[in-house]
Amino acid sequence: MVPDIRPGQSVELLKELHILTRDGKLNQDSRRKLKQVYHLYNFIEPLLEEVMSARGDLTLADHGAGKSYLGFILYDLFLKAREGGQSGGHIYGIETRDELVAKSRELAARLGFVRMSFLNLSVGDSIESPELPEHIDIVTALHACNTATDDAIRFALHKRARFIVLVPCCQAEVAAALRRHKNESFGKTPLSEIWRHPIHTREFGSQLTNVLRCLLLESHGYQLTVTELVGWEHSMKNELIIARATGQPRGNAQERLAQILAELNLEELRDRFAY
Repeated sequence: MVPDIRPGQSVELLKELHILTRDGKLNQDSRRKLKQVYHLYNFIEPLLEEVMSARGDLTLADHGAGKSYLGFILYDLFLKAREGGQSGGHIYGIETRDELVAKSRELAARLGFVRMSFLNLSVGDSIESPELPEHIDIVTALHACNTATDDAIRFALHKRARFIVLVPCCQAEVAAALRRHKNESFGKTPLSEIWRHPIHTREFGSQLTNVLRCLLLESHGYQLTVTELVGWEHSMKNELIIARATGQPRGNAQERLAQILAELNLEELRDRFAY
């Protein structure tokens, strides 16, 4: 057994995910990848435990699943040991690229991961899809590009998710809106200096997007933890947002959100962030 690998982890799975080489070894790149996956798992495992303890079952939907690294690792480390029972939990991987969906289905069948489903759907279409249950306990979206993260949030709210785990990516929409109204904003607020230069527009737009997402979630009764994924230093997109449903909306979240959109001349984005 390779020392870095957790007990019970499927070596065959790690080979298929290209985390281990074909001869079962770790190189420098795959060791880093494994460290990242386990670091993220450390955040998600307590959420799985909490849901399983409360319900005796769990459902998890992973949006923009890609090759379903996360879903397979969660199943392998957490759900696999519970396969014998009536309620071992179920993981849904949602992905628009049909070839990745087909590969994930084939791999799950080969490994005997019977409580995994892979759906060739957009995030938006998944909200109304009969292939998913009415309630999902945990929703994850890792590097779901641009507005796909916002669609995943909308999905999670619709499915009354207990937990939402986001690693946002490529937030271009807010930056584009800031850019479009730049001249108008100069006459409206001195805050426009924050995004006067193109590189600042991009960075501020990305930061602002996540602030608006957090306010939206707080307005719907979620408590937020915002932190950094250690070991993802090579990636600019290493912010981790974990939302826990409390049923108690933050009193001024909607008001704050509306004020920010007005102050920064972003009223056109109200439907995305204020609902």
